[in-house]
Amino acid sequence: MSTFAQKILNFYKNLRLKNSELPQGIEVMNPFFNEKTWTIVEAFYNKFYDDNQQRKLILGINPGRHGAGLTGIPFTDTKRLNNVCDIPFSEFESHETSSVFVYDMIHAYGGVAQFYNNFYISSVSPLGFVKQNKNGRFVNYNYYDNKALEKALKPFIVDTLKQQLSFGIDTNICYCLGTGKNYQYLEKLNAEYSFFQQIIPLEHPRYIMQYKLKDKQNYIEKFIQLLF
Repeated sequence: MSTFAQKILNFYKNLRLKNSELPQGIEVMNPFFNEKTWTIVEAFYNKFYDDNQQRKLILGINPGRHGAGLTGIPFTDTKRLNNVCDIPFSEFESHETSSVFVYDMIHAYGGVAQFYNNFYISSVSPLGFVKQNKNGRFVNYNYYDNKALEKALKPFIVDTLKQQLSFGIDTNICYCLGTGKNYQYLEKLNAEYSFFQQIIPLEHPRYIMQYKLKDKQNYIEKFIQLLF
């Protein structure tokens, strides 16, 4: 019987989405093709998911350029990887603001071992996107920022969600990071496919760190209360 870790790694190893499947000007980020990133992914999931424990699912929006778009691990930059997860990595450095909140919350929950024993974090779209802005820089792009993109991605989102539920996910409750468009989309999808009995919306870590930083501790306490 495959472990939770083996199922995750097999999923990411075979995750495919081509730019040609997306609206013009939008590009997909697939960090799992990068050999250096893959060493992180293997180390992380083999460390925290090498079992057959059932877990609850937390879904973000889609990976960003400075978080999972680089490390392959949702809401985990290289600083948290080295200093909190105790997985040494020095091939490149990254800092993601959302990662700061998530790992402060994980610390309050009881630490990484306890948290990842109970939860598996992914995203509605497990691959992220970028688009070139008018200054020529590539910036993060969310799956719901473009109706054509959202429509094109639906089969991919449904298929990858079904695959991840087969890892050993408790489908009684799903926690959705993002109380606006991400939650609305997931609720609509769930009404069609009945993935979960209940979806609980939580504020997105990026929103908290960008707009509600002075209330950060209150949000951590809210997360802990709902996750328990």
